Amino acid sequence: MGSRILQRPSQAQLKLWGKLGMAKFRRREGLCLAEGSKVVRELLGSPWQVEALLAMDEKKGLWEDFISEIRRGIPLYSLTGKEWRKLSQDKEPEGIMAVAAVPPPADLEHLLDASAGPILLLHEIHDPSNLGALARTAHWFGIGTLLLGAGSVDYTNPKAVRSSMGSIFHLTIAEAIDFTAILPILKENGYTLVGSEVRKGTAPRPCPPRTALLVGGESRGLPEELLSLCGERWHIPGRGGAESLSLPQAAAIMMYECTKNPVSA
Repeated sequence: MGSRILQRPSQAQLKLWGKLGMAKFRRREGLCLAEGSKVVRELLGSPWQVEALLAMDEKKGLWEDFISEIRRGIPLYSLTGKEWRKLSQDKEPEGIMAVAAVPPPADLEHLLDASAGPILLLHEIHDPSNLGALARTAHWFGIGTLLLGAGSVDYTNPKAVRSSMGSIFHLTIAEAIDFTAILPILKENGYTLVGSEVRKGTAPRPCPPRTALLVGGESRGLPEELLSLCGERWHIPGRGGAESLSLPQAAAIMMYECTKNPVSA
């Protein structure tokens, strides 16, 4: 396939893309940015729709072969360094970025009916990098459904997208979930409910496929009102003197133990 012609974006397009760093504009426009080679490749191989592919003028030569293979119908644009810096999150940008259309909100009832394996519930996750790391880990362990509690960071935040390394594009995600309302419904639908504890509880173990793993935010963990709705409380025992594990570390251990040898309900 020969080289592709890259267009110059209009000022209106640049203005729109520049606003996608803010959650309210991402929600209003139904768009988000995906930056970096790995992230863009994951996006292109996912069910998400790609609205545009952007290349940085001074690094355009690095991406000629990649751009030539992009399927027809995706608009291609070339941006100056100054234009790029208004969009980029990277101090040393790779020079490749995409504009993605965010899928409509998942229907929760259909989502739970369709889920054949464990689901991950995230309560008040405020750090977008932590959210991205959690999404990447869930994708690795085959957990395809994430429920984000009310008050959590927007999963299309550029830092969340980047730190997920594109895994977010392969997951089904529902936002602004009221866990006090949804946990009893999950239990009625045959889910084993597991809540994470920092100081006490049982060690993680293999779980039935229909398990809901509930993890708390970075600073306060899970409130008692949610833990009281869970059938199990998990704590990761340690032997050293560190105060605690980071949220992504603890969640990764729990997801590994939960999924490594699925057991019958």
